Amino acid sequence: MRRAFPQLQQVRPHLAGGTPPVARRETGGNPVSAPGDGATGECPFVDGLVPLSGPRFHTDPAALYRDMRREHGAVVPVELLGGVPAWLVIGYRELLRVTGDPELFSRDSGLWNRWDSIPPDWPLLPMIGRDQPSILYTVGSRHHRRARMISDALEAVDPIELSRHTEQLADALVDGFCQKGETDLIPAYAMLLPMLVLTRLYGFPDGEGPGLARALNNIIDGGENALAGQRHLAGSMHRLVTSRRTRPVNDVVSRMLAHQPQEFTDEEILQDLMVMTAAGHQPTADWIGNSVRLMLTDDRFAASLAAGRNSTGEAMNEVLWEDTPTQNVAGRWASRDAQLAGRHISAGDMLLLGLAAANGDPSVHAGAGAGAGPHNGLRGGNHAFFSFGHGEHRCPFPAQEIAEIIARTGIEVLLDRLPDIDLSVPVASLARRPSPWLRGMAALPVRFTPTPARGGM
Repeated sequence: MRRAFPQLQQVRPHLAGGTPPVARRETGGNPVSAPGDGATGECPFVDGLVPLSGPRFHTDPAALYRDMRREHGAVVPVELLGGVPAWLVIGYRELLRVTGDPELFSRDSGLWNRWDSIPPDWPLLPMIGRDQPSILYTVGSRHHRRARMISDALEAVDPIELSRHTEQLADALVDGFCQKGETDLIPAYAMLLPMLVLTRLYGFPDGEGPGLARALNNIIDGGENALAGQRHLAGSMHRLVTSRRTRPVNDVVSRMLAHQPQEFTDEEILQDLMVMTAAGHQPTADWIGNSVRLMLTDDRFAASLAAGRNSTGEAMNEVLWEDTPTQNVAGRWASRDAQLAGRHISAGDMLLLGLAAANGDPSVHAGAGAGAGPHNGLRGGNHAFFSFGHGEHRCPFPAQEIAEIIARTGIEVLLDRLPDIDLSVPVASLARRPSPWLRGMAALPVRFTPTPARGGM
């Protein structure tokens, strides 16, 4: 068995009744504000809001976040699709404060002071959620009990068995293109492997894995097949939960149902499974894609590609600092008026968590900036990044370990099977998906010496 890694558009007119306020900067900022953030006075933009959209989010987000920090400081007034205002927290210390104070900055989206002006067809509703019975929007003791249920169910996953599952499924995917001498690693590999592994852990038959992967990818793409993908995924999850309620086995779903019988409804379990699946699949797929891109395009990793890949873990860690799959997260809602980095946050305001920007906050590490490159001193095992979140709503530790095993094993299988893999297009032509939320490759075309399939599944 290969070595496991058990460690770790355009903005529409403002909505009716939703004209955003001019951004306010108060004097005497918050004591945890980043020193020297350079933000003073009123914002120089109309209404003081920066559109959270545009090509720079997928062409050069590091420079964009630097510009935001220079012009606005650690807390940026932004405008979401449809003219909806929010605050983007890009300071490291400020993000620690927001995620570490669930009473003041709550995960309860019902607190939002904009709901009266949000139409039912607002495209970002799936990112925000309202009255959703999932762990994402529960707070207090019920959230803690629910988080314990999920953590216990995931913690029981054996890392050796998980590595074996991942290796088998990765080998099967490589078998599908290894004889061709070329492929696009994103749709053919990275966007399939995490979902295939997760469905096996949950208890789905292997035959359902590819269809579930396509359904989730359709949801993530947000195109014409998104709703059909959501129905397929929800229907499959519902059938699995119903089946495991009466016929439990040793899988994640059965353990969730058995944790505290009757404490959570089947609908709540279903919603949590949907959240776990989306959060476990897409960031892990982008972690694989972004790490392979780094190893194929950065000379620091060229030698190790042909000599045992000892730098795989280093590349993965660097990606979590400088090219994290999850850029921004919605969100938190202020339970009362507050001050943050000199900003007046009104009760009910929405705050977005700027994970990627906070990772590159120069106030927390000398000589670094968002995307500052390999000499920022953040490599070599430093895991103080925000890529898995922070606070009581962060990604559970067992889920982080599962993602790391899937990503590292997937990368190692790929490089072991195709040792001379290389890009088949110029580096400059590589493109990212156009999203301010998730950062991943739109495509990663590669070439390699054709090799025979191994079979075995």
